[in-house]
Amino acid sequence: MSFQSAPTPRLLEQIANEAKSASSHEIRDQIVSNIYQTSRAVCEEVVHYKQPPQAQTEKLDRIFTSRIWGFPIMLSMLGMVFYLTIAGANVPSSMLASAFGWAEGELTLLFQAINAPAWLHGVLVLGLFRGTGWVISVMLPPMAIFFPVFALLENYGYLPRVAFNMDRLFKKAGAHGKQSLTMAMGFGCNAAAIMSTRIIESPRERMLAILTNNFVPCNGRWPTLILLASLFMAVGYTGAAGTLVTAAVLMGMVLFGIIVTLTVSWVLSKTALKGVPTHYTLELPPFRKPKFWNTVLRASLDKAWYVLKRAVIVAAPASILTWVFANIYVGDTSILMHFIQLLDPFGQALGMDGFILAAFILGLPANEIVIPILIMAYLSQGAMLELDDLSELKQVFLNHGWTWLTALNMMLFSLLHYPCGTTLVNIYKETKSPKWTFMAFAIPTAIAIAVTFLTASIARGLGWV
Repeated sequence: MSFQSAPTPRLLEQIANEAKSASSHEIRDQIVSNIYQTSRAVCEEVVHYKQPPQAQTEKLDRIFTSRIWGFPIMLSMLGMVFYLTIAGANVPSSMLASAFGWAEGELTLLFQAINAPAWLHGVLVLGLFRGTGWVISVMLPPMAIFFPVFALLENYGYLPRVAFNMDRLFKKAGAHGKQSLTMAMGFGCNAAAIMSTRIIESPRERMLAILTNNFVPCNGRWPTLILLASLFMAVGYTGAAGTLVTAAVLMGMVLFGIIVTLTVSWVLSKTALKGVPTHYTLELPPFRKPKFWNTVLRASLDKAWYVLKRAVIVAAPASILTWVFANIYVGDTSILMHFIQLLDPFGQALGMDGFILAAFILGLPANEIVIPILIMAYLSQGAMLELDDLSELKQVFLNHGWTWLTALNMMLFSLLHYPCGTTLVNIYKETKSPKWTFMAFAIPTAIAIAVTFLTASIARGLGWV
């Protein structure tokens, strides 16, 4: 009688490696496809319908999830959303700015009538009222259009198709396909997207999603991107052509953010978070006719109002704090200007200036307040400029030496820089790790600095500015 010896550890390792190599994406997709086709064939044999269900959905999916047409359609949809947002937001933004300008004048007369001290007028009117007024003027119209349109696409059933198309890219980057879903949520709010990473079972792949979610623009960054693209990136174009160019620039920013997301995911999956991506099967819901007014109202009230309320709550104390720093002097220079002068050499190297860097630092609690703080800081008297129309804002920037490079690098820095305070708190709550929370801050900040420095160096070296 002969006995077979137990397998050696080396043999077991060889078998495991062969099993891993045999379990490729293509084989697994083929297995899932065969199971689906078999199940469908059985249903066709035993179940009979007067009208085949979801026939229209399957026809549309052949187009929307096609390897050839899926991505062009996705980009076209994104461009359409941007076009509608920009085209519809300009007029109401200007009207709101004019209304707040008029209200500020009336408040100033009231303070003069009651002989209120100058510092009280400065804090409440020039600081609090102007800061919150600018947040509302710049943010409310774009968000009131962007969120309802985005909600209609979600309600129609198109967004899961976007996740399906992106799944292939995330797998190649060494990440989990579900990261495409958390990334899509990041377009609304990065803090909420961090919590949504709980749907990823693998700790390694969940950490990848947490560290890279920041590279898609959230609701707090959209106003900055839309405003600067409208003022500087469509120069020489008017009307519909200018709006189209602005939408194309925004779409380019989003695509760049996605490329950075995939690149950083790939690098981390080969280094600090090394591992093999796991698989999952995404079931696509049927297309359905959205309840138009219900969806629009819900998105406007729930999302746009929530974002605006959060921005105002954060902007109010930040506006007051900025006014105070701008009006308390050490020697013959305000505290704010001391801080700006300290940052200016580094800001100039990045193609921006100290004012912009100070605005981003003071805007850490929420990205929505970066532009209001920047405008306030640009004024020597330490208060925001009273503008009757948003088009006058460009002249404020030009008076402080802005070029197309300044606007581009501020957009890039806004897109790539560290998460807001709320998102960082959520990252710590989800990871329970100071190390990974710091990495979530340091990685995007380092990339933002590197990209803007490289962009500025190339533009200056080629003599473009």
